[in-house]
Order: sequence, then structure tokens, then C-alpha cells
Amino acid sequence: MIDVTVENFETEVIAASMDVPVLVDFWAPWCGPCKSLGPILEKLETEYEGRFKLVKIDSDQEQQIAGMFGIRSIPTCVLLMNGQPVDGFMGAQPEGQVRAFLDKHVPTAESALAEQEEELAQDALADGDTDTALEKLQHAVATDPANDDARFDYVKLLLQLGREDDAKVAFAPVIAKAPASRKLGALKAWMDAIDFVAREANGPSALADFDAGIAANRRDFDARFGRARWFIAHQRWTEAMDELLEILMRDKAWSDEAARKTYVAVLEIIEPPRVKVAEGQIPPEDPTVATYRRRLSSVVLS
Repeated sequence: MIDVTVENFETEVIAASMDVPVLVDFWAPWCGPCKSLGPILEKLETEYEGRFKLVKIDSDQEQQIAGMFGIRSIPTCVLLMNGQPVDGFMGAQPEGQVRAFLDKHVPTAESALAEQEEELAQDALADGDTDTALEKLQHAVATDPANDDARFDYVKLLLQLGREDDAKVAFAPVIAKAPASRKLGALKAWMDAIDFVAREANGPSALADFDAGIAANRRDFDARFGRARWFIAHQRWTEAMDELLEILMRDKAWSDEAARKTYVAVLEIIEPPRVKVAEGQIPPEDPTVATYRRRLSSVVLS
């Protein structure tokens, strides 16, 4: 629990809420209900082990802040996430109701642990330690099976390492969600390309056969799409997107926009994790991703 004033409000409340939900307790020393609510909030902050941050603001001493939030009675609690108020309650609530309020917004212990493991995995990948990254991501998915971001990273790493069978097993629980999820749909497109190559284009002359078909007919979109999927299966991403652009420049709607959808899937796969930056700053964009996004927009909008 931290006492907040105008001097530290920006750091302890706004900036902190970018990383963890911040519960602001507006109170005053003379307020009887505040004295009954305060210990409950402090107990829950300890019990939730860092999954939310509790700060207290004396509404008499910090009238400027109280006015910003439109506080008319105390105790009043306001929950902030990503710098913005998202919910709140007034009056001294029993512990069960406060807990229910928090559980609507605060990540579960399993979710928080999974996010921590995912961050450690990204750190390991940055250091080139794929074994540790894989272990952390596997643990994250096992801890919180509903964390699709962790599962995306886990399946993606398995595919990058050539462990297609393990990737399919890890992907199976969420395969039904793939049509509605850009991330999961991208993994499905990647695995479909791998299956296509294994089934129809696994010979030493596969790429030459696609080239021959395109040379005979530059509008042989089946050959071009097969060539692009061959590149995807071999993780030759820019070559895959170049071939997909060739289709888009000739027929944007071909095969229910298969080229555009696959191109977007590749962009999703090669997008690196966003780095954290200070509030108000824009994270740097990967130059390859930025270039190929511009190329797609240029072709689609032409």
C-alpha cells in the first residue's frame, strides 16, 4: 500500500497501471467506513501477491486529485488499467464483494504466472537460448491453457525448430478458434503449408516444377500459390510474400483472397515481440515487416 500525492501520482498510479491494475482508495482520517474498508484492501493486496497494486489518497489533503476523479463521497475505490479508470465502487464493501470486484479485472494467479513465464521465454530467445524459451513457454501453456498468446509463441517456436508433430499436438486444443483469431489462423496457415508440401511437393524437383508451370503461364495461380506455400514450409518468408504479391497484382480475389490471407498470416508469424517503451512513445517497427506491409497496402489499394 502506497500513499499517493500530487507529486507521485503520475508514477505510482498512471505509469504503474500500464503494467498492473492499480486500485486507488480515496479515504480520509475521519471517515469511519474508510477504517473498516482499508484493512480489507490491504489484506487482499497481500493475498493477490502483486496481481494488483493498492494506493491510498487522502481526499482532504489531495483535493485536486479527488476532483479529477469526481469523488463525491468516501470511501470510493477506482481501478485503473493502462492509464485509464475502468471500474470502481463506493462505500465500505465486505471482503467477498471486494474480492468479486477484483476478480472481474485482475488476472488469475495462473494467468499472471503464465505471463511471467512468457516474458522469461522472450528474454531467453533474445539471448539465443531456445531450450529455456521452449521450457518456459511449455510451462506457460500448461499453467494457463487459455493464454492464446503464450500458445502462439509456443507453437511458433516448435515449428521454427522443425518439431511439426509436437506443434500440432500443442495446437489441437485451439484449432477451432483459428478462423476467428489472426494469430492462431497464421499458425494454421503455416501448418497447412507444411502438410501441403509433405503431401504434394516433397520431391527434389518441387520448386523447379512450380517454376516451370509459372514460366508456361504467368497466371497459373495454383503454381504460384504452391510455390509460396513451399517457401512458407521452408521458412523463407520474404520469398513467400513476393510470390503472393505476384498473385495479388494479377487477381486480388483469386480463390477467396487466399493470397492476401496467407500474406497477412506470414506477417503475423514474422512480427517480432513488441518492445516496451515509455508512455507516449511508439515501439519501433521491424523494417522487414514494415516494408512488406507497405507493399501489401500498395497492391491491395491500387
